[in-house]
Amino acid sequence: MKQFPDSPQAPAETRAWPPISVVMPVLNEERHLREAVDQVLAQSYPGEIEVVLAVGPSHDRTQEVADAIAAADPRVVVVPNPTGRTPNALNAAIAASRNGIVARVDGHAMLPPDYLRVAVQTLEETGADNVGGVMAAEGVTPFEQAVACAMTSKIGVGAAAFHVGGTAGPADTVYLGVFRRSALVRVGGYDEHFQRAQDWEMNHRIRQSGGLVWFQPRMRVSYRPRPNVKALAKQYFHYGRWRRVVSRTHEGTINLRYLAPPAAVLAMLLGLLVSPFLPWALVVPGGYAVAIVAGSALTGNGLSPGALLRLPVVYATMHCSWGWGFLTSPRKLARPPRS
Repeated sequence: MKQFPDSPQAPAETRAWPPISVVMPVLNEERHLREAVDQVLAQSYPGEIEVVLAVGPSHDRTQEVADAIAAADPRVVVVPNPTGRTPNALNAAIAASRNGIVARVDGHAMLPPDYLRVAVQTLEETGADNVGGVMAAEGVTPFEQAVACAMTSKIGVGAAAFHVGGTAGPADTVYLGVFRRSALVRVGGYDEHFQRAQDWEMNHRIRQSGGLVWFQPRMRVSYRPRPNVKALAKQYFHYGRWRRVVSRTHEGTINLRYLAPPAAVLAMLLGLLVSPFLPWALVVPGGYAVAIVAGSALTGNGLSPGALLRLPVVYATMHCSWGWGFLTSPRKLARPPRS
């Protein structure tokens, strides 16, 4: 776990709008980095903003772009992330940041103009340690539109509020997050063992330490989905694989919602294996296919014909990839005991 320095606290009467440190893990973001940083600095937030970019070993000109941005604007700081991994980048950026409120922002996240203002108001009103909002998937191509529909549907991702929306209130986890620095110090930041699911895992530790994680639907962040089946399958395979690692590390953190995809994958595989001997066993994969097509018809209202045709494939890819990743997650990925 990382140790982060406590930031100096100014007198309360001078901090109506406290300064914020925005931390961004950056890797292969040459095309989008300048726009992403400009969007953060253009927030309608009355307080001071600093941006800390943790840059990994990219295959493009990301490092040059980041250095140029920092050279032109003293509010931007660049730190190295030799591993290229997201939790390491976040910890490096947090360690280099100065302020008592820390906001995580990703390179492709498109923030609404009042994102930071709403976050600070919510922190003050609720006393939460972390607040976050909706991961609002928005696609451009027909495939991306189908993925966006699935990622905002209970059929695709369950009932998690940060995917499907809901009312403000306590939550297990939220998208991105705007944190009190004191909470990050208390739990030691992101656990660098977790290549995926590091947000869920750290929010679990915040809650276990007595902190509050709060969902604020007004914090709606646009998100661009994966562009093809291969990329989507890889994404959800690793989600499932690392969610299994979290469940092995923190007992009692798995519920029926998480077990549904691996159970469906097992049932369909069993049905296919025994179907040469028991033809009626095909009712399981066949029933799943019918259910996915019917679910697509129910949830795909408003999609273009091309996106609607792709929606059953998207649902099946998400379910089966997540389930297979969960089932095949090797025990060697288990987190070593903390010293």
